[in-house]
Amino acid sequence: MVESGRVIMVSGAARGMGAAIARKFHDEGWCVSLGMRTPHMPAWADGERVLVSRYDALDATTEGAWVKETQARFGRIDAVVANAGIGTWKSVIDISERDMDDMLEVHIKSPRRLVAAAWDQLVACGQGRVIVIGSLSSKRVYDADSGAYAVSKFGSLALAHAIRHAGFDHGIRSTVICPGFVKTDMVAGMMPDLKMTPPEEIGRIAHFLVTSPNEVSISEVPVNCRAEESF
Repeated sequence: MVESGRVIMVSGAARGMGAAIARKFHDEGWCVSLGMRTPHMPAWADGERVLVSRYDALDATTEGAWVKETQARFGRIDAVVANAGIGTWKSVIDISERDMDDMLEVHIKSPRRLVAAAWDQLVACGQGRVIVIGSLSSKRVYDADSGAYAVSKFGSLALAHAIRHAGFDHGIRSTVICPGFVKTDMVAGMMPDLKMTPPEEIGRIAHFLVTSPNEVSISEVPVNCRAEESF
């Protein structure tokens, strides 16, 4: 076991927003547990303070194993960031049953299992934090082709609120960050002329939320790079 300060788990940490969030906390001195489908140690990582574990949101055995490995290495868990995500851009009529099931699994069921597995540790620290990475599609259905994705992301919004209610009296605070277009591999070709939000800004927002005191409960943070009617 490594004697450490505060410890955060970040899923989908291999690239994009997950990697940016993980690096922000690492640079701020936290111990960071990285969940990846194909584990590898990032070039920026201090091996003493970084654990890399296998995590696959479509494999229901990996959440508990990752939590146990994190606790064994660092002795505590203070925060969980459920960032792993997939996108299938089809209407609710055209999407296959398998693709719909996969999005519900990745965006709702696996994050719930992950937080449940870490729950006792989050309660024990007295100021546990959960960040769910949703989307502006957690707040509105932009068009038909984003409809099935939005259904799953609406669920991630409800999950974050439900966690907040379940853990509030234990000092747990839960927030869903709802980004629009973020400059990651997932959306790189969608809007080539749009100045997208840098993933590092999502890391900065996550750090603010996780390090705020219990008296500051922020349930939702929409983030956009362009002017929409409500966001």
